[in-house]
Amino acid sequence: MTVATESREPHTSRLGITGWMLFDWAAQPFFTVITTFIFGPYLVSRLTEDHAAGQAAWSYTLTIAGIAIALLAPIMGSIADASGARKPWIAGFAVVKILSLVALWQAAPGSSLPFAMAMIVLATVAAEFSIVFNDSMMPRLVKPEDTGRISNIAWGLGYLGGMIVLIAVVALLAANPETGRTAIGISPLFGLDPATGEDARITGPISAAWYFVFILPMFLFTPDQSKGLPIAAAVRAGFSDLSATLRDLRNKPGILRFLVARMIYQDGVNGLLALGGTFAAGMFAWQTFELGIYGIILNVVAIGGCLYASRLDKRLGSKTVVVMSLVCLTFATVGIVSTGPGFTLFGLIPLPTADSGGLFGTAAEKAYIVYGLLIGVAFGPVQASARSYLARSIHPNEAGRYFGLYALSGRATSFLAPLSVALITTATGSARLGMMALIAFLVVGFLLLLRTPYPAAKVEA
Repeated sequence: MTVATESREPHTSRLGITGWMLFDWAAQPFFTVITTFIFGPYLVSRLTEDHAAGQAAWSYTLTIAGIAIALLAPIMGSIADASGARKPWIAGFAVVKILSLVALWQAAPGSSLPFAMAMIVLATVAAEFSIVFNDSMMPRLVKPEDTGRISNIAWGLGYLGGMIVLIAVVALLAANPETGRTAIGISPLFGLDPATGEDARITGPISAAWYFVFILPMFLFTPDQSKGLPIAAAVRAGFSDLSATLRDLRNKPGILRFLVARMIYQDGVNGLLALGGTFAAGMFAWQTFELGIYGIILNVVAIGGCLYASRLDKRLGSKTVVVMSLVCLTFATVGIVSTGPGFTLFGLIPLPTADSGGLFGTAAEKAYIVYGLLIGVAFGPVQASARSYLARSIHPNEAGRYFGLYALSGRATSFLAPLSVALITTATGSARLGMMALIAFLVVGFLLLLRTPYPAAKVEA
């Protein structure tokens, strides 16, 4: 039983590793406040005519971004190996991401929906490509036995960063529609007007500024691989290396099985993260204020989940953490889609419909939050430990191409989950039936992962 990474002994300073981990801290607010809790639900509820049409538009946006990432991420990973240095590529994609996020300020109610969708697509593609290059740095920075711990801590830092931005939005910028006051009882800063969506639109420029500031430590302190081929030659070599890597996968059935399993279950995870907030916004008429509080609750739980998983990963292994997380996510998704005003678990458990007043005043809303807590516990570890699962199974010299395939496995069918949700929602007029499609992705991926060796490069008799 051998693994290609066992012989390497990276030597990186603590400051260099911290700089690498801060990339997650810098990047996460985009996913937290833009994709999941604030801008995505705003697009669904304010830039379209009705909830079903809004969810379909958001799903199509994610579908377009997912197809672009699936087609190009493996090529980017192979180019990373050929060009050597990762930082110039991260910097280039940072420019695209930052400009796209700043442009979201223009997405006022009544403005062009296609424009907002296009900016989200560009920002998402740039964000995911940056992650490919950043993740591929990890095998050269961290010893194999430490990858799970470092990966989960970095992911936890990401959620902490996302939560800080979300708290700032809810406490200082987003007003309760009924009172006109923020969560701490003040008028929104800068005179932001919730009626024109300014409290949601401002999250674009805020996420852009946060990303710019906090990726700087990675550029300043984290060692990069030495420069390889020039860009043009690296692109040509990247295509060639990708073809060779795809052929080589036939001799690495464990890694292939891992990538296929992740391709399927991650589609469900991505769909759940991207659509869970919009689903709640439509069902309970939650506005920016309620969605922000919900997001803060989930992120607090997510940070604790990642920190605990960092210890579990070292003790039990990355595969066990991913499997446990998938079980938790599947149960939570069933709970979410089975809950509505007056019931949960598809009506098996009736709930009172009276509204007690205040935040999350109905029993159904409280049940939804309980299921959301299960998502919060699991959605960090399922991704962080999967990242360390692969890192322990490959050699640093091939990290770019395999993390490119890893990104592909997270995006190759990523259009299927939101597309399935969109098509079923459109056909039935029911957002609930549309969301049920996510359960199938989680269950099938889980069953495939059970049969995958750990580490994935393990030679089986």
